[in-house]
Amino acid sequence: MKNTRQIEQMYSLAKEQYAEAGIDTDQILTQMQKIAISLHCWQTDDGGGLEYDGAELSGGGIQATGNFPGKSRNMGEVRQDLEKVFSLLPGNHRLNLHSIYGDFSKGLVERDQFGPEHFESWVEWAKKQNIGMDFNCTLYSHPKSESGYTLSDLNKETRDFWIQHVKQCRKIAAYIGKELGSRCVHNIWIPDGSKDVTVNRFKHRAFLKDSLDQILAEPQNPEYMADAVEAKLFGIGVEAFTVGSHEFYLGYAVDKKMMLCLDIGHFHPTEQVSDKVSAVFQFIPELLFHVTRPIRWDSDHVVTLSDEVRNLFEEIVWADKLDKVNIGLDFFDGSLNRIGAYVVGTRAAQKAILMALLNPSDEIRSYEEKGKNFEKLAKMEEAKSMPFGAIWDYFCLKNNVPAGDDYIAEIQEYEKNILSRR
Repeated sequence: MKNTRQIEQMYSLAKEQYAEAGIDTDQILTQMQKIAISLHCWQTDDGGGLEYDGAELSGGGIQATGNFPGKSRNMGEVRQDLEKVFSLLPGNHRLNLHSIYGDFSKGLVERDQFGPEHFESWVEWAKKQNIGMDFNCTLYSHPKSESGYTLSDLNKETRDFWIQHVKQCRKIAAYIGKELGSRCVHNIWIPDGSKDVTVNRFKHRAFLKDSLDQILAEPQNPEYMADAVEAKLFGIGVEAFTVGSHEFYLGYAVDKKMMLCLDIGHFHPTEQVSDKVSAVFQFIPELLFHVTRPIRWDSDHVVTLSDEVRNLFEEIVWADKLDKVNIGLDFFDGSLNRIGAYVVGTRAAQKAILMALLNPSDEIRSYEEKGKNFEKLAKMEEAKSMPFGAIWDYFCLKNNVPAGDDYIAEIQEYEKNILSRR
């Protein structure tokens, strides 16, 4: 365990070393304090939601695995777990809430009837936590999604049901943004697709476009909410055809001048989402990123400080677009302590951002522009061995959260006293 004096001494030495490279660590930590990550609520309970007791994630090519003890079973436990997670993270962050986590204590309604009244208690909770919120419509784990299609279903009645649901969710997002005084990003992801060869690909995608057009035709105040659309390569049960592909949503987002969500886990394992940053920003002014860790396919593992996560935030910083991105997490792992998963994953994403900011980007860019490629490569390599850890520990210290791996003991204690008794 590192004590305060050790952390401050190590920071002082690291600060000097970075200063020699022209980097002001104090300024960067001030910037880090303002960067909020939106934590996904569905890691608390493996994505089941709160519509009814014992709800399980199903449909749409997504699956939570593992049966580690202590997952949250109700709204109180979801909030309790989230509060614990927030207490172990440096900085001030956000909550990304799926619509099936509404407060239905006064009676469950169908999804096309969800309204702001079902999220009033969430808004009051967020105010007490001093956090902003983002929102997602939920088009899976429902009888009307069992065909494999929702907004692109061939049946008009099914499409209309889901169109109304998303319209309601946009109203809820606007309500949340207004009440919290912090714009709420509403993300649209649908599970639509087929396990085998599909003849009606064109028709399904035409219906999806028409459904989205109807949904977005109802204006919402951009000060309070913003829409994003999220693509996916494939998933279990939709291996052959995914209606909402990257090409579809990229074209739609460009056409509608709206936000595109790029999920690191929603592409082929050999694709680099980091490379898409500079390309997509040529046509779309703002992006949403879902940070996860794919293994083999879209398996949504806990984020670690992997090469692709580091590359993603380096590209964002190099493009000078950190103020034009919204950063959310998206993983659900029930095979380990879920609180630990949150903390490891969020802190890994934060570390990647900090490392990108600590790079001597101006000097590296100057070398590249002058054709001094050896010097550029040398600087990039030397930056990797700079004392980044000392800066991170000091950032944690300034925020009164555990530095290093000291959070492990706190989570173990929480597991012993809370999770194991559920």
